[in-house]
Amino acid sequence: MPIPIVNSIASWFLKKRFHQIELFVKYPNEVQNELLFSLLKLAKDTEIGKQYDFASIKTYKEFNERIPVVNYETFQPLIERSRNGEQNIFWPKPIRWFAKSSGTTNAKSKFIPVSTESLEDCHYAAGKDLLCMYLNNNEGSQLFTGKSLRLGGSKELYQENGTVFGDLSAILIDNMPFWAEFSSTPSNRVSLMSDWETKMAAVVDETINENVTSLAGVPSWMLVLLNNVLDKTGKDSLFDIWPNLEVYFHGGVSFNPYIDQYRAILPKKDFKYYEIYNASEGFFAIQDQNNSGDLLLMLDYGIFYEFIPMDAYGTPQQKVIPLSDVKLNTNYAVIITTNAGLWRYKIGDTIRFVSLSPHRIKVSGRTKHHINAFGEELIIENAEDALKKVCKLTSAQIVDYTAAPIFMEGKEKGAHEWIIEFKTLPESIDNFSELFDNALKALNSDYEAKRYNNMTLNKPTIHIARPNLFYDWLKENDKLGGQHKIPRLSNSRDYVDELLRLNKIRP
Repeated sequence: MPIPIVNSIASWFLKKRFHQIELFVKYPNEVQNELLFSLLKLAKDTEIGKQYDFASIKTYKEFNERIPVVNYETFQPLIERSRNGEQNIFWPKPIRWFAKSSGTTNAKSKFIPVSTESLEDCHYAAGKDLLCMYLNNNEGSQLFTGKSLRLGGSKELYQENGTVFGDLSAILIDNMPFWAEFSSTPSNRVSLMSDWETKMAAVVDETINENVTSLAGVPSWMLVLLNNVLDKTGKDSLFDIWPNLEVYFHGGVSFNPYIDQYRAILPKKDFKYYEIYNASEGFFAIQDQNNSGDLLLMLDYGIFYEFIPMDAYGTPQQKVIPLSDVKLNTNYAVIITTNAGLWRYKIGDTIRFVSLSPHRIKVSGRTKHHINAFGEELIIENAEDALKKVCKLTSAQIVDYTAAPIFMEGKEKGAHEWIIEFKTLPESIDNFSELFDNALKALNSDYEAKRYNNMTLNKPTIHIARPNLFYDWLKENDKLGGQHKIPRLSNSRDYVDELLRLNKIRP
């Protein structure tokens, strides 16, 4: 079948879905409520369903009162039993796949259940919806006339006790229909290579002669790949290699630190960037407008959402609320109940709503990834916005960064200690540091109060990281590629002290 015909048919099918999206946009609370009770009905005869008597739950209030909010550690014993082949524990249908999540807060890997329902009705449905939204907003798109360059995890799949585990991206690639591989590059063989550095070279070799029309992957790792492509070809612009490239679908980490570097190698004003918000636990939100970083919360993927306002998170005053009770510009921890058997599960992310009709969000950080050693409540969103502003003022470019507290000793005040790897250094690091401090004060009143007259906090300490410091740290910890991320902010000094040690060692 000629590719233009494929393009037309695909566009038609994808646009039909748009009407279903309009339904949950118009009736968000009704769709979510119906979803909750369908999940409870499905799972009423599971072990967990009988324990909490799902069959008798008739209202959200009963659900909220009866079923506890859990984290991975609480839920882990049930997951381990499921991994050993036991069935009907938290989901009525057999769970064969487990997404091995790298996690940055904990050295231990998590194994997140992936059911057939979550695979089809959440992860794959989201991939189709992403294309649907993009095509709806860009009618002249020629996306399907070429291939999508996807960059996923670097781990193969492993079998144990009749179940399979590996990176989510590996599970998705392994279960994709044959036509999906036809429209993607590199091949499954290369995508699933376990050694990241070998894989990177193979991806470059396999993709440079393809007609690539879109990119998909985590910004930090995709940038490494694209720079390798430019080095290999001797070109300055990716359009010299892939002239029909029109969009980059990205997620996993904030795009803010990388956007200027992408614009330098993708120098077309009409090139599109589309953000997604997904995790091993599910696919949550998609950018649904051109030139906007706001993400539409997807309400019909088999995920029921609840939220905890962060100002009371982890305290006796903590309160869990449904979607119908959320407010604008409040920082919330996300709780999910899913079609893979996660019940009231804390995913560890924080978001805020920027629109309630429809429900659009921005990811603001991680519940564990903030600095609050002195009551300053510095979140990742603050850090990203401040760095973006100061980089613009100083013409600097950042590769990666992390930060942690310098704890008070004796009469010495506390401070924040930053390690920043620059692609382009600012002219003066002292000026950069001062501008950065001021930008944080402007964005965060708690930080500003603690910095007033150096009352609690001294000005930040910034270390310039040697080239490839963060890459070497990830390599040392066997965390190269795919879903692995640099921990941005931490209340502990574990990462910072390790990186400072490594910064003294020249490769």
